[in-house]
Amino acid sequence: MIRLAKPTDLPLLQQIEVAAGTPFRDIGMSAIADDPPPSLAELSEYLDADHIWVATDGNDDPVAYALMEVVDGAAHIEQVSVHPKHSRRGLGAHLIDEIDAWAAGHHLPALTLTTFADVPWNAPYYERLGFHRLADDDVTPRLARIREDEARHGLDAWPRVTMCRAVSNQGRASQF
Repeated sequence: MIRLAKPTDLPLLQQIEVAAGTPFRDIGMSAIADDPPPSLAELSEYLDADHIWVATDGNDDPVAYALMEVVDGAAHIEQVSVHPKHSRRGLGAHLIDEIDAWAAGHHLPALTLTTFADVPWNAPYYERLGFHRLADDDVTPRLARIREDEARHGLDAWPRVTMCRAVSNQGRASQF
């Protein structure tokens, strides 16, 4: 089941983030695996805005989550994390579909995200979900600032891309 997060979910989301980072160690990206999860304060900001969705197990405990914020008139997917014990079940795609539906309901034309270009469960995965890589000239001002912040945090040690897809329920052309 996909639902909005509750305050009691936040510590579980941190645990999901730590577990979801583990596979990065296997591909030589230990710095990503060792990166701390978002703080409870950071997660609370998304919670207060109703911008955290969780996928839950049969006990209603989160096993995956997605964070979203509105950036330059699009629904920007800040994070999608799935606990490795629950991966390869379509949970990430279901979370993105939920954000897509939210964006359509708020008349936003597109979904955006930034991700690692060559990690199989990053850009290639999002391309299978209909995202395309944006050329540098097509990156909006705030998305460019997000990429600059990522570079300051060392994420550009590996190739990164900015991606976009039209909101599927919108019925109008994307501005991206």
